[in-house]
Amino acid sequence: MSNDPKLQDSGPWWKHGHVWLLVAGPATVVVAGFATAWIALKSPDPVVEADYYRRGIEINRTLAARDKANLPALQGRNHAATPAHP
Repeated sequence: MSNDPKLQDSGPWWKHGHVWLLVAGPATVVVAGFATAWIALKSPDPVVEADYYRRGIEINRTLAARDKANLPALQGRNHAATPAHP
């Protein structure tokens, strides 16, 4: 240390608020990373079933049958909404 009166000892680094402000950002990211890793390891994503394609085809057939059953109602609704031509 010098004997210059203008240079004062400002104390240890951990007693300054700005230092903690700079450290808080990276520390928060590290904690969030560990939390994300814990969540990922605790509940892994489910595996796609082997017959996913066949099940998708069955769902499409079910939806097509439902749409076909509703066809008369849809045609009636569309006819009622269509203005009459002179």
